[in-house]
Order: sequence, then C-alpha cells, then structure tokens
Amino acid sequence: MIGLKMFEGKNILVAGGTGTIGAQVVEQLQAKQANVTVVSMDDEEYALKVLGPDVIFKKYDLTDADNCKKVVKNQDMVFNLVGIKGSVGIGETKVASYLVPMLRFQTNLMEASFLEGVERFLFVGSVCSYPQAEVHLEDNMWNGMPKQNDRIPGIAKRVGELMGEAYQLEYGWDAVRIVRPSNVYGPYDDFNPTTAQVIPALINRMVNGENPVKVWGDGSAIRDFIYSEDVAYWIIKAVENAPPCMPINLGNGNGITIKEVTETIASLINPSPEIIWDIEKPSGDPIRILSMDRAKEVLRYYQRTSLKDGLDKTIKWYKANKNFKM
Repeated sequence: MIGLKMFEGKNILVAGGTGTIGAQVVEQLQAKQANVTVVSMDDEEYALKVLGPDVIFKKYDLTDADNCKKVVKNQDMVFNLVGIKGSVGIGETKVASYLVPMLRFQTNLMEASFLEGVERFLFVGSVCSYPQAEVHLEDNMWNGMPKQNDRIPGIAKRVGELMGEAYQLEYGWDAVRIVRPSNVYGPYDDFNPTTAQVIPALINRMVNGENPVKVWGDGSAIRDFIYSEDVAYWIIKAVENAPPCMPINLGNGNGITIKEVTETIASLINPSPEIIWDIEKPSGDPIRILSMDRAKEVLRYYQRTSLKDGLDKTIKWYKANKNFKM
C-alpha cells in the first residue's frame, strides 16, 4: 500500500508530535486520514494549541518503559520524533542531561513497538552522528567518531539506528525506517536566543528590534538547512518507500553560508538591521552538508521550499506567535 491508502484509517503514534518536525508530521498524517495520537511531556493546554481538537494527546514520560507499552498498544505505526531542546553547547555542557533520557526514550519506545508488532517505526537520526567531513554520505557514518563537541549526542543516535538493525537481524522485525535530517528550522522551533540554533536565534533577535546584530565568525561557514514542513513530507515518504534500516539523509544538499542566511533574514525584517561580524569568535566547521543522492534515488527527493520562502514563513509565524508558550 502506498500514498494515501497506506495511512488511511491507521492508528499512528507520534512521539514528540508537538515539536518543530512533529507538528508538521501530525498535520500531514491527518491530511492522509490517519488516526493520530501524540505523546509528549508538554502541558495539555499547549499541546491542544499546537495540534487542534482532532488529535488524541497523552502526556507521558517515555523514559518509563511501562508508559511506552501503554501508548504503543493498538498502534499500527510509531514515529519517534522526541527531541531535547538546547543549543549546540548541549554536546559539551549538558551531556548527561541529553544522553541518559534520550537512550531511555528511544530504547523503551522501540522495544515496546517491537513487542506490539507495529508495522512501521520511524527513527530520526542526526547529522551530528557523522564523523568529520565536508559532505556527509550515509555509508560513511562509521568511518570515525562524531566530531568532539557532538560526540555524545551523536553516539546516542547511532545506538538507536543499531537497535533497529539488531531487531531486524535477530527477529526479522523489518518495521524500522531511518532518516537523518540536517539543520531543521520552522514554526514551533526554540526561539530562545540562549538555547536556540542559528536561524531561530537570529529571527528572535531581529524581530525584537536588536540593531546592530552581532554574529559570531565571518559568515563563511557553510551549512545545510531544511524547512520543517519539507522534512515532515520526506519523512512520510521514507516511511512509505524506504527499505528497512536504510538511513536516508534529509537536507537541502546545497551549502548555504551563514552570511547568506543572516542577510536573508535581515532583508525580511522591516526595518532591516545592521549586521556586524565578530571575526574574533569561531565560525565552526568550514563546510558541513548532506549528500542527497540516496534520497533522490529512493524517495525521488527534490527541494520543495527555498531558503527565502522558508525563512519568510518562519518569521511570519514567529511574529504571530511570539507570546505562544514554547
């Protein structure tokens, strides 16, 4: 079964369905007439604002194995989109706060899904799991350790991917599909400038009138950004069409400099702020992008939203929801 028919009438659990990617996945699954249940640690009032009245919402701590068994029961598919908010510094300063609950989340949820015999299980890996390289190809994941500041979060995600492969090898459970998104941005992101990634942090600062805006580095670093609605679209395509346990990158595939990102955001703000580059501060890796060859071959991937359009949509959403409890 493919397309609409694969999801129509199915019971689908989206763990982390109130997040940046999760909210978009839920909306698109509803459009395919799935029966969606969302579980997260958010308050119900907040979840209902994000999800609307047609989604079943349950607040459960998924680090508890019994809770995972409860929410997975009678589900046909499970999407694990659970995330832990924080800046890049989480890889250096809050490693236990990330590693321990993340391992519990992903282990308990996948185990419960295996025991329940779900027909599809989505696991979301991470670009931070890759070893040092300019262009990341899926098969190069194990060619070295993740970069030092991403080492522990990256290994946690590697473990989740290995779990899916282990279940398939020993028990023949072929439900697991794996995607590795690049730098995702969009509505429902973390816009707190002290913990946010680069795009939501810059949007927050500029929309709230900071001028001039000082940015670390010289803007030459090249990254791979993808709009959250597009990630959700290709995640669903991967659940439909990807082979079991075959990791697939989801990104732009074209490098975009931090300077271009910053200047594009500024051009969409009125009045446009002045940008000052703090060249005494580090710029990070010179280049970090994802190869999209496999996604093109397996999913027929193409870029659905340009950087400018994605940023414009995100800025408009943030302006309309600045007081929305994140």
